[in-house]
Amino acid sequence: MADLSPEHENPKAAVGWAAGDQSGLLSPFKFSRRYYTVGICHSDLHLLKNEWGNSKYPLVPKILQISTICFSSFLQGVVIEVGNKVGKFKAGDKVGVGCIIGSCHPCDDCSNDLENYCPIVKFTYGSRYYDGTITYGGYSDSMVVDEHFAVHIPEHLPLDVSARLLCARISVYSPLKFYELDKPGMHIGVVGLGGLGHMAVKFAKAMGAKVTVISTSPKKMQEAIHHLGAYSFLISHDQEQMNKAMGTMDGIVDTVVVVHHLFPMIGLLKSHGKLVLVGAPDKPLELSLLLKVVGGSCIGGMKETQEMLYFAAQHDITADIEIIPIHYVNTGMERLVEGDVSYRFVIDIANTLKSSSL
Repeated sequence: MADLSPEHENPKAAVGWAAGDQSGLLSPFKFSRRYYTVGICHSDLHLLKNEWGNSKYPLVPKILQISTICFSSFLQGVVIEVGNKVGKFKAGDKVGVGCIIGSCHPCDDCSNDLENYCPIVKFTYGSRYYDGTITYGGYSDSMVVDEHFAVHIPEHLPLDVSARLLCARISVYSPLKFYELDKPGMHIGVVGLGGLGHMAVKFAKAMGAKVTVISTSPKKMQEAIHHLGAYSFLISHDQEQMNKAMGTMDGIVDTVVVVHHLFPMIGLLKSHGKLVLVGAPDKPLELSLLLKVVGGSCIGGMKETQEMLYFAAQHDITADIEIIPIHYVNTGMERLVEGDVSYRFVIDIANTLKSSSL
């Protein structure tokens, strides 16, 4: 936690892994943090390869940090030092940092706990901070953050799986709440059963919904029904299955990260059903104008992120992960593109960064 006064702006040497160009390949990188101050997802891939057109290199991912896996061995998931104006945390607390590390505070969005929509929001990596420097993410051995943009990790919530809750999981929790799809007895569809999708199923079920998974892959049915406990499973290109389910769903959370057709999903909704897009493909999706609600969602504010963590702890909701060492990260990115992971990687930076060739 950082006191942002000038006397604390002494840079500290840090080590991490960064992409130097839009090839997206990560390699060891030494840099300075402003103060003395992780999981892998598709947002990392988009930014590493500049697929959204706004990447700044060198680029140290990650949108998501959690102070256990993504920090150095001497942190181990706890605060090691706080500034003299910090009151929210103390040394020894378990904390996490999500997608954003700064906002303006006085605008309407910030005043309503929607810092994620602030016009000058500062993202955890690849943004330009207030002092003009580029923000570097959690593929590194240390980090300092304004206390407002850190969250408490509930004591009995495992820190490795929490690493996947702070970005992708708030991305599905937030729209379920905002679009009022969190009411018991609702029928909720989840499109795609990857890192976002499997958590959407878990959250919707914990909220009391009947959940149907919609996928292009028949092999996902066993996982959806028997492992995650979904009510039913639809193969999106099976017209007979889709026709039988038309007009049955109160809402759909679409987590797919590649360009796909939305019209079949809209047909599954009831007359006032809601389709929410959270997957962020790298190209625009085509949409026909129909009498349905179609919306999107961009992560969540800090208050809601903390609420999500407490909800996850209360309902024993964790992410399904595979832990990898930092030197495996480029292979991990390749496997992520191929969908060869259940459901996301988390990098054990604490135990492997120091042993890499830095």
